[in-house]
Amino acid sequence: MTESPRLASTVAVVTGASSGIGEATALALAAEGATVAIVARRADRLEDLATRIASAGPEPIVVPADLTDAAEAPRVMAEVLSRAGRIDILVNNAGVMLLGPIVDAPIEEWERMIDINLRGLLYSAHAALPHLLQAAEQGPRNVADMVNISSVAGRTVNLGSGVYNLTKHGVGAFSESLRQEVTQRHVRVGLIEPGAVETELAQHNRPQIQELIAQRFGKLARMQATDISAAIVFMVTRPRHVAINEILIRPTEQQR
Repeated sequence: MTESPRLASTVAVVTGASSGIGEATALALAAEGATVAIVARRADRLEDLATRIASAGPEPIVVPADLTDAAEAPRVMAEVLSRAGRIDILVNNAGVMLLGPIVDAPIEEWERMIDINLRGLLYSAHAALPHLLQAAEQGPRNVADMVNISSVAGRTVNLGSGVYNLTKHGVGAFSESLRQEVTQRHVRVGLIEPGAVETELAQHNRPQIQELIAQRFGKLARMQATDISAAIVFMVTRPRHVAINEILIRPTEQQR
């Protein structure tokens, strides 16, 4: 007898799904049988991803949204509920990394990181939590998961990444406090802290900062987005009595 996929009959919401870790995670969760709601600002990329997901798993739910708008996260969750009836997993992946010195930094870069890395995550968590708590009381798993994507920058502080460090340390602090609040209700809160990953994240920086990033990591064998999505799948497919609270994952050659 063929076993059912591990996430059959569950519904997962993945933010920042238009590229990189979010894209890989959406594909990986769908391959495990989840109905995946893919959320990002770039609707054209979501439609392309939806076609690929549909060929490997259940029909996805496409929800273009800018989660830095406080009204958007409740709308996203309401649309997912109306189409799928439940939310079992939230992967808070949307984020941006804008590096550089603190002195004379463009304030708009700081605002953008705070808006996406912190406010967007908080809005999504707040909107999803009632539905995760409800899913944890029901089959098929009687457990629900929130996975927040942080960074090695949430563990260590480096020159030239002060406000990025601030946002990612904040993600870690929020995640641990929330974990303590909801874990006895069988909502697991997991934190993923990747090191250098081959994604478009660095491309959002100013050209001179991109050059510095290339110098720091140029010879490093970076991880792929699928390396991180595999860790996320591992986290959310543990038995009900097991919670993987935190995964720090670096390329083998990365020192910090």
